[in-house]
Amino acid sequence: MSQKTLRIGIIGVGGMGGHHLRTLMGGEIPSAQAFAICDNRPERIVKWKEEFGEKLRYFEDPDAFFASGLFDAVIIATPHYDHPPLAIKGFEHGKHVLVEKPAGVYTKQVREMNAAAARSGKVFAIMFNQRTLGFHQKMRDLVQSGELGELRRTEYVITNWLRSQAYYDSGGWRGTWGGEGGGVLMNQCPHNLDLFQWICGMPSRVRAFCGFGKHHHIEVEDDVTAYLEYANGATGVFITSTGEAPGVNRLEVIGDHGRLVLEHGKITWFRVRTPVGKLIRETEESFPHPEVWNVDIPASGGEQHKGILKNWTAAILEGKPLLAKGEEGINGLMLGNAMLLSAWTNGWVDVPVDEDLYYAKLQERIATSTFKKGEVRKSSGAGLEGSFGGVR
Repeated sequence: MSQKTLRIGIIGVGGMGGHHLRTLMGGEIPSAQAFAICDNRPERIVKWKEEFGEKLRYFEDPDAFFASGLFDAVIIATPHYDHPPLAIKGFEHGKHVLVEKPAGVYTKQVREMNAAAARSGKVFAIMFNQRTLGFHQKMRDLVQSGELGELRRTEYVITNWLRSQAYYDSGGWRGTWGGEGGGVLMNQCPHNLDLFQWICGMPSRVRAFCGFGKHHHIEVEDDVTAYLEYANGATGVFITSTGEAPGVNRLEVIGDHGRLVLEHGKITWFRVRTPVGKLIRETEESFPHPEVWNVDIPASGGEQHKGILKNWTAAILEGKPLLAKGEEGINGLMLGNAMLLSAWTNGWVDVPVDEDLYYAKLQERIATSTFKKGEVRKSSGAGLEGSFGGVR
């Protein structure tokens, strides 16, 4: 592009969209500025007009927003179901797109979004801000480079999501199939599901057990234990819940060269000096005790949301590689879809999932949901995800 400043529009200016707006208007992203915003809640438009006045143009209608010609790239920070259709609309209007997580609610819809991105030739990113953190990048490097050796086992326990019944009662859309399209997997864990596959790779099949309304009076899952199998025979476990305290956030990856543990922002490598496979095959000892080095792995830094915004802008203006390609949003979503489908069908689910079957099963639940399509999503305004109504 010949222009030196990337003109950005934001659709959905609730919690997260509003955060991005202030970042851009505060000059925190070099060569990028917000020029227009859109939200179908008039009170939000009033709020931002009071803060920024004539520095922005304001819209309540998405069609008028996209057709305005006021921006070249758009950030989509609306509720989950709206991400793919709005992204597709953006591509059709020739815009570069950054979509908030999750990519969508079901992979069939997200695949259509990815196809639209490919047709457009525009730069497509997703707000996987956890990928910017140094300790996540280092974990990925150690695993994907082969330095840890062949994958043997993975375990991700992410249960520091405690939510009260009052949280779910604060908006009629919360905890419903019609409003959110899922529970802890869809609302709290998109980053964790993305990191799990980004670091360890995708499994070949999944068997999951989900508690639907196990801890709360809700329709969707609030407790999940999933077992994963990888193509090379490695196994994994993913555990999450919004009904547990004290919570845990611990990722453990075991390879032929030992065990990596990430917890509290610190990586420890329990490194075996002799690869386990070699030891098993060659030692004459019945009860071998390999030499183990406890190594603290240095890792720091990461600008989170700001880092993704900077990277997306640089990709558009300078052709720099994306850290979080929008097309990759389907991977973590597929893991979540596979877990739900496994629980619904009470059996193993292959990855990639049967997208038509998942969609059909989801529609069955939406049909009986207490939140119906077309209702206004109301929120307390206390969370991060939101616009056109919703928060995390």
